[in-house]
Amino acid sequence: MKATKSVLALLTAAFLVSSFLPGVSSGVRSVLAESNSQGRRISTDLAEAVSNSPDGVVRVIVDTKSSANSTAYTHLMGRIGDLGGIAFRSLNSGKTAAVEIPASAISALADDNAVKYISVDRNTQVTGHVETTTGASLVRNYGTTSTGTIDGHGIGIAVLDSGIYSAHHSFKEDRVVASVDFTGEGRTDDPYGHGSFVASVAAGNGNVSLGAYTGIAPGANLINVRVLNSLGAGSTSNAIAGVDWCIANKAAYNIRVLNLSFGATAVDSYVNDPLCQAVRRAFNAGLVVCVAAGNLGKDLSGNKIFGAIHSPGIEPSAITVGAANTLGTDSGADDVVASYSSRGPTRGYYTDGQGVKHFDNLVKPDLIAPGNKILDCKAPGNEIVTANPALDANVSSSIYRDMMYMSGTSMATPAVAGAAALLIQRNPNLTPNLVKAILEYTAKPLSGFSNYEQGAGELNVEGGVRLAGLIRTDLVGRTRGDSLLTAAAPTQTTTIAGYSFSWGGGVLQKWNFVYGSNLILKYQGIYGTGVLLSDGVLLSDGVLLSDGVLLSDGVLLSDGVLLSDGVLLSDGVLLSDGVLLSDGVLLSDGVLLSDGVLLSDCYLISLLSSSAQSTLAQSAVAGEETDAMEPIPDLDPLY
Repeated sequence: MKATKSVLALLTAAFLVSSFLPGVSSGVRSVLAESNSQGRRISTDLAEAVSNSPDGVVRVIVDTKSSANSTAYTHLMGRIGDLGGIAFRSLNSGKTAAVEIPASAISALADDNAVKYISVDRNTQVTGHVETTTGASLVRNYGTTSTGTIDGHGIGIAVLDSGIYSAHHSFKEDRVVASVDFTGEGRTDDPYGHGSFVASVAAGNGNVSLGAYTGIAPGANLINVRVLNSLGAGSTSNAIAGVDWCIANKAAYNIRVLNLSFGATAVDSYVNDPLCQAVRRAFNAGLVVCVAAGNLGKDLSGNKIFGAIHSPGIEPSAITVGAANTLGTDSGADDVVASYSSRGPTRGYYTDGQGVKHFDNLVKPDLIAPGNKILDCKAPGNEIVTANPALDANVSSSIYRDMMYMSGTSMATPAVAGAAALLIQRNPNLTPNLVKAILEYTAKPLSGFSNYEQGAGELNVEGGVRLAGLIRTDLVGRTRGDSLLTAAAPTQTTTIAGYSFSWGGGVLQKWNFVYGSNLILKYQGIYGTGVLLSDGVLLSDGVLLSDGVLLSDGVLLSDGVLLSDGVLLSDGVLLSDGVLLSDGVLLSDGVLLSDGVLLSDCYLISLLSSSAQSTLAQSAVAGEETDAMEPIPDLDPLY
């Protein structure tokens, strides 16, 4: 058995590349440069790897010259041994070898007359469930010579959370480019375990388990903005300070996307809510802000609850994200809205001079994304797994490579944040409104769920990146009705894991849904700056009207029916103050969470009994009792 494991580890190792630490002498660089200049015998990435760590070990492919005979090959094998290397596989009928060798010996090996070329034994990776089911794995080659591979490279995603354990191999090499703490604890690591997981969903790389846990934007830079403490709690002021820091430092780190996987009580109208105002400042500064909807979608008996969107998810400029349950399959044919995912409408309110409450009642969330029993980065010794040992996936014995399970809208939100980074990489001139519109327009509507549950539908990264690549880049100065695309309209279907679906073809307004091909054929006033995507429809005496200014002709107003299957928003009637939805219970005003307290999706502070709190919190931690992602062991943690 031991021998079998060793062979398996060796075979797996053939697909892995060593990891390296910074630092190298100028002598090594010059030797490598000389070797490359004289016949280019060393691949560029191998030269870089050796330069980064001359004391490391590398796995390489050594190709011999066509004139080399068996004697020369035998000599070469001996030379590899003399240099401290091991040839663990013979390839190409004995003319090529897979070799593990000290990095310091590469230049000497390249000088051997029998060697034609040496390259890295590069990773061959499977795609992870999250990047596959969202279509992210399909867009890597949708770039151009100027964008390169569509992986988020160069785009900064700020993760406002409990910190990031940057030493985890999901964040190699130096992916966390800045860290700042607003909790007062004076640390930026992640003893709670929430922020590291969130960051890896958005932008984790494929280093562990041959890429099984690759994030949506594995090339993006991560900015660690710690606003939740070691127990996953914080304050509204922490979060506002973090948002303001991101605005002030957006140019320094090319921050284009913010991820807020937490929430506070939605009591005030978004017009007055200070956290919503901070999000609006970020939006006005050109940042895409993705926020969690919350995990209060059902009561203790499992009945649907409506009206439980957290702040700042009630803010119209934010992309508010609910959770989908993929049942662990890559195909979207069986996807559903997670039962715990908070549903709209928003219930923030203001009180007029006569003491009458006026509720916002916005349609939220904007999108849903995979969020049930997701597997991703585990910060070592974190509080969440300590309290819930069953969440440990035990993927690896290495603390730098282990994974854990998490569920909730907190896990869904970074998938959308990563998608936003991909859209911006593909078309850097997109406004936050256009990013939101593209993601909504290309979303996959789920049958049997209203807009209050799924928003515009489930995240479709493939469709979003493809559409973003067709949108003109000279958006400044565009007016309503101008052509929006640089080529013919795209086919409005996507196929993921053999399942084909039509795009939803519309965007959410404050109280309804507009649709039609002119939303992508023509520039709309709601795509610019200084307005909101949801500003295209006005409410006058209970009647929804297009204002004729922000939306062009040919954009149609939904009558309260979700186009995919005829499920009504609220029996076709606009929800007014105090009116309950027919198929669920609208939460009473202001009883959800204590004022000013930020919450990760793992713990809820409410006016419910302690046992109710515990049950609801556990549903957020453990997720729904359905099939989920399968743990794939990391068989060969060589580095």
